[in-house]
Amino acid sequence: MKQVAFFAVAAALIVWLIWNLWNLFRILTGLRNGSWQRPMWWTRLCSVSLFAGLASWIWGTFRTGLDVRDTCQFVHHERYDETYWDAHAKEFQKIFPLHNKCNAHYDLVPAWVNPAIVVCAVVSLAAIAVLLRFGTAYITNLPRRENQS
Repeated sequence: MKQVAFFAVAAALIVWLIWNLWNLFRILTGLRNGSWQRPMWWTRLCSVSLFAGLASWIWGTFRTGLDVRDTCQFVHHERYDETYWDAHAKEFQKIFPLHNKCNAHYDLVPAWVNPAIVVCAVVSLAAIAVLLRFGTAYITNLPRRENQS
């Protein structure tokens, strides 16, 4: 059953990736032809930024490897400080911001990951705000029906 769920999630992510590659093309062409003034352009922008934020988070989460000690020593050639890691273990297990340090000076999570997640979240929130503005403008411009009694 876990394999079915894994393949379903993987298939959904692949479909979302293909959708966002198409969206990226449409966003760029929409900047030239003025379609950024329509709600679908902002929906595409929101989808692309959410996908990029999720991809950045996944990259940062899985960048540390399965064994932190081996990743530090054999992959990055950094000294692994077990007392430092144990003292900050709760911080390294948080969902955001992502950190997983070998010692006080070397983080396994690339420095660009946390700012990328924040920028993607801000772009997504801005796109949602614009979509809400489109929605309220549409609702307020609907013709009013008068009661015929």
